[in-house]
Amino acid sequence: MANGILVYQQIRNLVESGALASEPAIAPTQIQPSSLDLRLATRGYRVRSGFLPETCRVADRLEDITLYTFDLTDGAVLEKGHCYVVPLLERIEEPLPYLVRANPKSSTGRLDLFTRLLADNCGRFETVPPGYTGPLFLEIVPRSFPVRVRTGLSLCQIRFSEGNPALSDDEIRAQHAESPLLFDDSGTPLPNDRLRIDNGLMMGIATQCDRDIQGPIGYAARRYTGIIDMHDEGAHDADAFFEPVPQPEAGRMIVEPEEFYIFASKERIRVPPHLAAEMVAYDVGIGELRTNYAGFFDNGFGGEQGTRAVLEVRPHDVPFLLEDGQVFFKLEFLRTQEQPEIVYGDRRLSSHYQGQALKLSKHFR
Repeated sequence: MANGILVYQQIRNLVESGALASEPAIAPTQIQPSSLDLRLATRGYRVRSGFLPETCRVADRLEDITLYTFDLTDGAVLEKGHCYVVPLLERIEEPLPYLVRANPKSSTGRLDLFTRLLADNCGRFETVPPGYTGPLFLEIVPRSFPVRVRTGLSLCQIRFSEGNPALSDDEIRAQHAESPLLFDDSGTPLPNDRLRIDNGLMMGIATQCDRDIQGPIGYAARRYTGIIDMHDEGAHDADAFFEPVPQPEAGRMIVEPEEFYIFASKERIRVPPHLAAEMVAYDVGIGELRTNYAGFFDNGFGGEQGTRAVLEVRPHDVPFLLEDGQVFFKLEFLRTQEQPEIVYGDRRLSSHYQGQALKLSKHFR
């Protein structure tokens, strides 16, 4: 058995062979270096609650808990704080030997749009076991803003893996020594003795201005806003939806429970062409501090000099003190079965966040 996740040309082969199908057909632009974008279908369901279809089909459970249905063809508004389930256009037609994992897309996370993939008779969110055939669904909960969505919009992406693709800590150290993964503010690779590695590569949060963060060091979502039309890129006034967070005194600030923030990582990350990476929350041991919604980085993210990771932060339970550079999340690096024909940042892809500093989603001007 191969060990690693599938890449661009392998995913394209699954589509061309009919193992993955859709009506309308899956577009070439949906295929990323090591992931596949999934699209919303034509009908949505406003449900009383989220659920896991461990012992049933999703469609059967929807019959029990749907409050109303609505059409997505010309667009529909999803209200803040409400729970929705939307079938996806793509389905798995043939049994595959791969574990399927899902993540929200970057723009989805930066809008505080909580999503989870569902599959029939599957007892885990965001995971589809090998051998599954059938439809796929997406649970959607807007947390900060009402959003307008429509058929064909991509809110999540999936990847396909065999075996254990994660690099060990020793492999991460060796990879950084051979081809650097982490860079400081000046673009200099961090020396090995400054790496913080513990079941993944630790990274910190930036709460002070530096070379490419010269204005606010973050953004906080406003509580009462208009609607974000997710079909319109660069069309919304950021000030109407986010309040800038100024640099705090001595680089320390307190974030409030159940508020949504956008920050940037202290370091810059580079994902080599033969690897992908997944951001996972760092266990701070004081209660849940959610530090990412959309945490998958395709091969080639960061280019040659590294790019900041953008952090979607929602504290729970208690106010939380942030200090500049403190460990806030970690990256698991994932080996791929081949090197992809196209990497992140290629002009043939819509790579909106290559070379970013502190950046809101592509919907804002």
